[in-house]
Amino acid sequence: MNTNYYAVIMAGGVGSRLWPISTEKYPKQFHDLLGTGESLLQKTFNRINQLIPVENILIATNKRYEQLVLEQLPEISNKQLLLEPAMRNTAPCILYAALKIHQQNKNAVMLVAPSDHWIENETEFIKNIETSFKACAKEDMLMTLGIQPNHPNTGYGYIQFEENSSEIKKVKTFTEKPNLEKATEFLASGDYLWNAGIFVWSVSSILDTFKKYLPKMVNILDNGNNVYNTDLEDDFIKNNYEKCEDISIDFGIMERSEKVHVLPVDFGWNDLGTWGSLYNKLSKDKYQNATVGANTIFKDANGNMISTQNGKKVVVQGLQDFIVVEKDDVLVICPRKEEQDIKQLRTEAKDAFDEKHV
Repeated sequence: MNTNYYAVIMAGGVGSRLWPISTEKYPKQFHDLLGTGESLLQKTFNRINQLIPVENILIATNKRYEQLVLEQLPEISNKQLLLEPAMRNTAPCILYAALKIHQQNKNAVMLVAPSDHWIENETEFIKNIETSFKACAKEDMLMTLGIQPNHPNTGYGYIQFEENSSEIKKVKTFTEKPNLEKATEFLASGDYLWNAGIFVWSVSSILDTFKKYLPKMVNILDNGNNVYNTDLEDDFIKNNYEKCEDISIDFGIMERSEKVHVLPVDFGWNDLGTWGSLYNKLSKDKYQNATVGANTIFKDANGNMISTQNGKKVVVQGLQDFIVVEKDDVLVICPRKEEQDIKQLRTEAKDAFDEKHV
């Protein structure tokens, strides 16, 4: 394995659109959502470990999930955890990781990957990451992986690229989640990809870019004291991290830099961000009903997604295209086409019920 290869797995999110399974106390990345025997975090770690040494994989998460991460990944040490003391979006977290890695290895090339994505073809994924690593080790570029869109999804960001004969394309524009009309337009044009939020760059390239576009953030997290990978790191982060601007890597860096490139990929990607995306991955009966956990009888019912505690007996009649999810003493029933509303329903439930349910 190449010792210059590093990875940061982003595992701090709450996964609010998969409520009530995903909660603040136990978010989706720690669940085995598809019944594989591994949580999404474990699956992501083992996939990346095919290319990157265990000791070079860092996990960025919230302080409250420290024990959950260490329980699920016994191979790693506390030193590999980047514990965010405050929620500040992805840019500060990635800068923190880059500074920590740079202190260890100035020639490092790093992958940034979410902990909660499903990837069908792991061999193809590893091949794509290796292609990206080699390109970024040679050239001063920021790379992202772009997924070939197969429908006009309004839940993803889109990347427009310049057509050329090389495998890696120059990025023209980033568009945050468009409306349906725009997404349909993008799909028809053929030069747009979904933004998977998977990035590769050399640490020197990303640090130079931060200095150019987010210099205040660099001044906050890099005060010249070389605290990273020492006993002073934890206290330094506790005292300074929350002073950082709350901004995503997309807005702060990727949409502004001139050196962004994209590698179009096709490895069976699914972000498992909603009940609908989970429904798409599950096996279904001849009436397109999908079930997790429950013993179900369906009568005159089709296109439903039912998720309950193991062995719960559920009888469904006359229901079409609904999501029905039970977790402990919470039951959520929602039309599949309105799955994006679950995030808002969770907020309302937080106000109406006890916080422990969300």
